Amino acid sequence: MSSSITSPTSTSASSPASAFTFRAGALCGLLSGLLIALPGLVEAFTGETSATSVPLALSTAFALPLLTALHRRQGPVGGRFGEVAHAVNLVGLGLFGGAAFAANLVLFYFDDAVIEETLTGPTIPALVGSAAVFAVGCALFGAGMVRAHVLPTIPSWGYAVVLPLFAFLTSLPDSLLTSALHVLVGVILMWLAAALWRTAGGNEHPAGVMGAYR
Repeated sequence: MSSSITSPTSTSASSPASAFTFRAGALCGLLSGLLIALPGLVEAFTGETSATSVPLALSTAFALPLLTALHRRQGPVGGRFGEVAHAVNLVGLGLFGGAAFAANLVLFYFDDAVIEETLTGPTIPALVGSAAVFAVGCALFGAGMVRAHVLPTIPSWGYAVVLPLFAFLTSLPDSLLTSALHVLVGVILMWLAAALWRTAGGNEHPAGVMGAYR
């Protein structure tokens, strides 16, 4: 009888609908990573420009399908902690994405004096709060990936550690540090997207996943 029992994660990963979700999330994650890493690499030599601001503003939108697909890939292995981490990360990504969109496509074209007049009232606390929720969500979701052992360990740790730093350090003036952070975040997202694509057909089952149901 034991030979007929299949892992819920395996069944989910092998269904056509799930495979499509995983591959769509992986493609969006790859695009999101490229839209972050390439501008970061260019800005190391040119500084922030209109050409680099546009892709950065759009990058978080493509990270949303990746986040959902990663959460579904982990399935029941993530448990209640994974559910909470996904919810916090999803809200944080939405808030941080809105702030990034405004900063790169609106505030970028304002003079410093206009920006100073604009960022009044609750605006600054709201932006800081958005970054804080995003940082906490990334730390939790990254920790969930590390615990689940479904996705590669290195980018999972990178998601838990580097992305929270990215949330706050990118507000600093342009430098080699901020450019390197952009590139590193892009690589982490692309690495996770590639791993998600490879497991979309349900052909790979990490030992941590299978062991959880034995």
